[in-house]
Amino acid sequence: MDTSTIIILILAVAVVLAIAIAIWFYIQKQQTNRLRSKFGPEYNRAIRSEGDAKHAEQVLQERQKRVEKLNIRALSDSERNDFTKAWEQEQARFVDEPSTAVSNADRLVQRVMKTRGYPVSDFEQRVADVSVDHPVVVQNYRVAHDIAARGEKEEVSTEELREAMIHYRALFADLLHDGGVRPVRQVVVRDEDNAKARGAVR
Repeated sequence: MDTSTIIILILAVAVVLAIAIAIWFYIQKQQTNRLRSKFGPEYNRAIRSEGDAKHAEQVLQERQKRVEKLNIRALSDSERNDFTKAWEQEQARFVDEPSTAVSNADRLVQRVMKTRGYPVSDFEQRVADVSVDHPVVVQNYRVAHDIAARGEKEEVSTEELREAMIHYRALFADLLHDGGVRPVRQVVVRDEDNAKARGAVR
């Protein structure tokens, strides 16, 4: 094999490698874009939490695979209406018993999750699971749950409790969502027509 042939072979191998590397980077970029689009702010939070984009993306992909194996279902109209009424009761309760209303809101969110098919035994796992289908509002859940948990151990201000109710409401509304058949928030904000409740929780 003469020198020119060897050079041609080396160049050909180099070109193939360059193309393979370009394709790999393209696939990685597409994967990153898909995850960033799907998880939104949760994508950036995962990177901060994991300290590394590659590891964070692996964690998010594992969440997706886990949730795909769960039997998540939409609520029936009857279930949605029952949960809506239960939420309205707790929002009205907030006026006189804000701490109790927040604790009940936390349990109500868990009930909706369980009914839809999410495992609810561990809070961190609940957050991870719900972030797959509800990434925009999952941080609301973290904030609200933190306030509710602190409220069980120490005194928290009414303003913090009000904030928790607002955060719970955002997640609750998304959990009632049935895949686009009706607007997400339509079924849970009717109680804001009640002036007393509106003054307590905005």
